[in-house]
Amino acid sequence: MRALGLGAALTAVATPALAHGAEAATQWTLDPLILAPLALSLVVFAAGWMRLRRRSGHGAGALSRRGLLFAAGWLVLAGAVISPLHKAGEQSFTAHMLEHELMMLVAAPLLVLARPMAIMLWALPAGGRQLMAALARAAPARWAWKAAVDPVLATLAQAAALWVWHAPALFDRALSSVGWHIAQHLSFLVSALLFWTAVLPGRHLRPAVAVLCLFATSVVSGALGAMMAFAQSPWYAGYVRLGLAPLGLSPLEDQQLAGLLMWVPGGLVHALAALYAMSRLLRPPAAEAKVAEAAYGARS
Repeated sequence: MRALGLGAALTAVATPALAHGAEAATQWTLDPLILAPLALSLVVFAAGWMRLRRRSGHGAGALSRRGLLFAAGWLVLAGAVISPLHKAGEQSFTAHMLEHELMMLVAAPLLVLARPMAIMLWALPAGGRQLMAALARAAPARWAWKAAVDPVLATLAQAAALWVWHAPALFDRALSSVGWHIAQHLSFLVSALLFWTAVLPGRHLRPAVAVLCLFATSVVSGALGAMMAFAQSPWYAGYVRLGLAPLGLSPLEDQQLAGLLMWVPGGLVHALAALYAMSRLLRPPAAEAKVAEAAYGARS
């Protein structure tokens, strides 16, 4: 019950006070291993988007929406991994959890909805686009992509990433090593991108399976969060050694609050997405055909 008493503190995790106070306001993470991929993805997308924008006609509105979705997802991702929140995560498990939730539950679906790969290809010269298209049509690439975005396999991969990386030994290693920390974040981001690609409406061929996968993910992630929230001792030695978190919480209270963050808001996002997907599944065929036609027009 002690964990439930921390519920009111959830609103505090989104405030600057979660960091190290005013001093942390300048503690941005400027690691080239993080900045370079972020900057490269933005430059490539922007170059492809501008080239397509010059060529676009009736599809300009859809292209603008995709640009806004990518920009929103990119900003959330960049804010999670380079803002003071990242540094705060080295001192507070709650801040670390918030960083992961922003990456997996906000940035990843926004980036998937933007469908950036097709736009990024337009940053290449014509020969490069033709080569990439030929590689994508090759049987091994098509098989690998089909397997990667299969709803069941993508759900299992994301669940495995969550549970394995939250094992105390691996999580403590990520806290103490920059390389392991980057590997942790990459596995979270990549698994989330594949998961949302597999289950978002209009991105799959088995909508009923996608709905079940969303509900299953809500249960799986919620169960892990609940275990943290109701734990009677802290799991991670790295945070125990630091003592009080920036919010003035003990390591156990900090872990319980982080568990609540994964359990309640995290599980709610997947549950709401499942309900939305189910509502589309239950639409009359004629209404669904109009939605599919509109989506096809937006892609063209």
